[in-house]
Amino acid sequence: MGKNNYFGRKIDSVLLSWAKEKNRKPLLLRGARQVGKSSAVRNLGKAFKNYVEINFEYDTEVHVFFEKFNSPHEICRQLSLFYKTEIIAGKTLVFFDEIQDCPKALAKLRYFYEKYPELHLIAAGSLLEFAIGEMASFAVGRVRSLYLYPFSFEEFLRAQKNEMLVKAYRQANSKNPLSEPIHQELNKLLKTFFIIGGMPEAVAKYIETKSFLESQMAIDDLIVSLKNDFKKYKKRVPSAHIENVFEAVASQAGGKFVYEHVPGLNNSQVKQALELLIMAGLAIPVTHSSANGIPIGAGANFKHRKKLLLDTGVFL
Repeated sequence: MGKNNYFGRKIDSVLLSWAKEKNRKPLLLRGARQVGKSSAVRNLGKAFKNYVEINFEYDTEVHVFFEKFNSPHEICRQLSLFYKTEIIAGKTLVFFDEIQDCPKALAKLRYFYEKYPELHLIAAGSLLEFAIGEMASFAVGRVRSLYLYPFSFEEFLRAQKNEMLVKAYRQANSKNPLSEPIHQELNKLLKTFFIIGGMPEAVAKYIETKSFLESQMAIDDLIVSLKNDFKKYKKRVPSAHIENVFEAVASQAGGKFVYEHVPGLNNSQVKQALELLIMAGLAIPVTHSSANGIPIGAGANFKHRKKLLLDTGVFL
């Protein structure tokens, strides 16, 4: 999704509220690859006089600032010179994108809270769980985490300017049900949403072209990029094993995930690959519960779990 083709998300209001807080912590935006993290931050950047985006995957030259300096003020001075944009607390939004590629920057987020709390700072990354897991300690209590997921059905409707339909279904209840024609229209849109899914690129392509084929091409490109990431997950786990389990999650969706039904791998290999997919946000565990009372977790049966992919459009 291009920078000029942004569709509003529920997280927008949360980000704006964070920006207005007086006692504000640096924000760590988490979520799987290509769910719209960068786009949401860039949209927030429009509310500031200045916006500075540092992509640690591409701008590797700036890594040295975080290796050499501990002072967040000095780091920002160097970044201002490098990007030729003034970083002024209260007037500038600073965005550290793909921060997992610069562990020193991730580790020093705490210094921005302790020494430069007036600065608006957001960090994001697609494989943050792996980077954080490898750190001896993280800035617990000094950084606020926020998770972003693919488009919800409501966000999908709003992206198509169906605000009146959103309002109608939110107000509907057993005493005030939707009329049959409106109910059928929402059902039709829901089926479309299940096919396309909620990945921003696929949604944008469908809204632009109204073509399932075009949106599927965007999803195919996304799946390729997700699989290319597998080799980054963990060096001792072959990417072929992770891809095998990824495909098994898709094929077994709807029922209990059975390790023995993953061809070519033993249970230990499946478990290891599955844990990495869950960490990356690509697989979502769903635990069965007898639901005999509150809390529902008290009746959970962890031996009976489904595994779902993060989005319906990504099913192979």
